[in-house]
Amino acid sequence: MNLLPPVSPDSDHPDSPADSPADSPAGSPGGGPGGAGPDASARRYASGRQYELRRGDALAVVTELAAGLRLYSRGGTQLTESYGDAEISPGAAGVTLAPWANRVEDGVWYLNGRKQQLDITEVSRNNASHGLLRNASYELVDESEFSVTLEAAVFPQHGYPFLLRHRVRYELAEDLGLVVRQMLINDSQEPAPFVLGAHPYLRLGDLPSEDLTVTVRAGTRLVTDGRLIPRGTEPVGGDYDLRGGRLVGELELDSAYTDLEFDAGIARHTLSAPDGRTVSLWQDRNCGYVHVFVTRQYPGRTKAVAIEPMTGPANAFNSGDGLRWLPPGERFAMTWGISASLET
Repeated sequence: MNLLPPVSPDSDHPDSPADSPADSPAGSPGGGPGGAGPDASARRYASGRQYELRRGDALAVVTELAAGLRLYSRGGTQLTESYGDAEISPGAAGVTLAPWANRVEDGVWYLNGRKQQLDITEVSRNNASHGLLRNASYELVDESEFSVTLEAAVFPQHGYPFLLRHRVRYELAEDLGLVVRQMLINDSQEPAPFVLGAHPYLRLGDLPSEDLTVTVRAGTRLVTDGRLIPRGTEPVGGDYDLRGGRLVGELELDSAYTDLEFDAGIARHTLSAPDGRTVSLWQDRNCGYVHVFVTRQYPGRTKAVAIEPMTGPANAFNSGDGLRWLPPGERFAMTWGISASLET
């Protein structure tokens, strides 16, 4: 595969992850990434085919790999962390997660009393992490000027004997915000357990994330052990209380929250800059949990902040917390999105 050199998220052109010709947008058949044209082999990306959505000053780039969000920006201001053409998403940046989000302890759970053993994908903690589609190619279902819908199958396998489809729709709305709808469809003959989620990292342009304030209006946090498996809950307090806003630079955080504050069916979590600009992730009532991850490990950033909407927490297959069972032939959807206020 002929890969292009990485493009830095801090380059002079943050709105463009690659130099696609103006008359051959990403995903188009005349030589765009993944297209069928004669020069398609020279326009390949480690995260697969790239789908660009543009509306007004908004840009979203969605990837074939994991139906991931590679970039969302407004007016040239980058609002999510991104990565280079020759890279897969670092730290699961932007990927969608099915049929479970976060972790399953030891990769083990029980179905009707029978032990199920999933592959261990987080070797350092001996967990099965981030579902079964993180390395999957998603097929194009529908594409319009302002939206794209991708879908991948979860095939029956050891540890998860169900046949499902995960469908993800990205849309740039009239207000230029990003709306993401994730749907799970059960094509099996038996009810299937699931937790859906996503793993976006937010930022505000070139501002260091440690200078931003994170606000998450949640009343309860999940208390975890050293392997980040929840062992109980407690009311938020101290460094874990983000309801009044906390400076990111003061936090080392990898924690899930519930008892979210919903307003008109929406819970909103915000990064705020000293100059008054904000970027927010919102989620609907089908997402009763949010995971906040503040890391020093994101390439090229001294700190990065993931705010992850989820329908259930880590190890839900064993604890039952937030776990849902999807009947045969039925479907379930969760909706989340990103909005910004960029006036100073």
